[in-house]
Amino acid sequence: MIFFILFLRISEQKKSCTFAGNLKLLMRKILSNFILAFIIGLIFINCANRGTPEGGPKDETPPEIVKSEPENYSINFNGNEIKITFNEFVKLKDIQKQLIISPPMVTQPEIKPIGSASREITIKIYDTLQPNTTYAFNFGNSIQDNNEGNPFSYYRYVFSTGDYIDSLKVKGNIVDAIKREPETFVSVALYEVDSTFRDSIVYKETPKYITNTLDSLTTFTIENVKEGKYLLVALKDSNGDNKFQQKTDQIGYYDELIYVPTKDSLHTLKLFKEDLDFKAVRPKLISGEKIVFGYEGDYKDMKIELLSEVSEDFTYSITKDKETDSLYYWYAPRQEVDSLIFKVSHPTFEKEFTARISEQKRDSLMLTPSPSGNIGYDEPFRIFGSTPFKNIDASKITILDKDSTKVAFNSKLDSIFNTFILDFEKTEANKYNIEILPEAFTGFFDVKNDSLNYSVSTKRISDFGYIRFNMVNAVYPLIVQLTDAKGEVKDERYATENKPLDFLNVNPGKYFVRVIFDSNGNKKYDTGNFLKKIQPERVSHFEMSEEVRADWGLIETLQFIR
Repeated sequence: MIFFILFLRISEQKKSCTFAGNLKLLMRKILSNFILAFIIGLIFINCANRGTPEGGPKDETPPEIVKSEPENYSINFNGNEIKITFNEFVKLKDIQKQLIISPPMVTQPEIKPIGSASREITIKIYDTLQPNTTYAFNFGNSIQDNNEGNPFSYYRYVFSTGDYIDSLKVKGNIVDAIKREPETFVSVALYEVDSTFRDSIVYKETPKYITNTLDSLTTFTIENVKEGKYLLVALKDSNGDNKFQQKTDQIGYYDELIYVPTKDSLHTLKLFKEDLDFKAVRPKLISGEKIVFGYEGDYKDMKIELLSEVSEDFTYSITKDKETDSLYYWYAPRQEVDSLIFKVSHPTFEKEFTARISEQKRDSLMLTPSPSGNIGYDEPFRIFGSTPFKNIDASKITILDKDSTKVAFNSKLDSIFNTFILDFEKTEANKYNIEILPEAFTGFFDVKNDSLNYSVSTKRISDFGYIRFNMVNAVYPLIVQLTDAKGEVKDERYATENKPLDFLNVNPGKYFVRVIFDSNGNKKYDTGNFLKKIQPERVSHFEMSEEVRADWGLIETLQFIR
């Protein structure tokens, strides 16, 4: 502005001198450049303001419902379409997993929008609605605003085909029979007890009322229930059909039938996986003179009987696969037949099968040691054979320590898992070499081993920790287990009397404690069975006060509630 005023004053003077004319021209150039710079500056400031918004608090407000057609909690519903209008665009996320319809519908309704945003959710009903019944659509966390994803949590749309809305409730919580935390998305169902009711209803029909714990809750509330008598069941339903499949699903049930309105404020359901009922599948030849028999359930009482006529020198052996539910039937010599007929029997099963036979390459004998590297003080050394062991000459096996001193060992054969077990006394910070001479092992098809050497080592005692457990109010016998965060058992002890229980040589780390009340004394955890009305054995969980450290002892008190 100073330059601009100066220019005006100079221009008013009517001087003809050269200096004045040059000065006037100079001022015009300066003024032009200044105005240009000023305009460019304004443009940059304006652009900067547009490109760098000052922002503000994030929108965390969930969408709101403007209207529903018909209104929520309507009675005498007889239509087939519902419209829910919001104050902003919404989208549906995981609607197939989140939406719970109670009672369940045989033909699923059509829900829109799918894969897009809209101000309106429409429900098109194709199922035939039951008379005088209250229906509830629980959307869970599926309704979200389109921009920020703020959920309109646990919205329920309710209507009745009768003159009133059922308003009774059943509440409770879900626990897992063996794990520290229960599964997510567990269905909780009520089956109406009437003249047609049978316990098998959970296999065949959908429940009268249903809810779901969704992804973050262990509690449940079944709402809009009418007065009556019910069976209360929890299902971890793998295929979402609201029916129990023993092979894939978990189940939990309340011991007694409940009457709604219920006297108990909360009902605890313990979710468990049933042992499968035994079932054998058709056997199949998978290599030379090796037939696989698949099964479901417990193999221990399974018997395989050959019904076909075979040669006089026929021999066989049966082993179990380490990973799968399969038994292998090995036989020799090769039979000149197209098929072999077997009978598979079990206390609850009996069936004949035909296995097709062809000429195939036989499995060769391979030996696999376990463990490798470090070995525990109380851990045996195992040698697994890829074909059944026909003969083992233990005199051709030698164990030497790091001083080349021969170590005595005991041995035994686990024939079903085809594993030769070597048990020997170990000392700390020692190294053991297992030397196996040729022909120590002879396989089922007369293949013998070559010379083999294996090596394992023990750690120092100071590398381990120590835990002593004192039990208060315990009911014996007990199985006390140390598990990792995933529930995998790292060590366990069996206790039959009230005295301190010691875990020695424990690897450093974080552990959890799981205690199984072995009510039948068979030294293992027994799950439940719905039809037999057997609940799983009681299990308690504890957290350690601190992590196990090397060369350090912990004393923990496990306080049980009777």
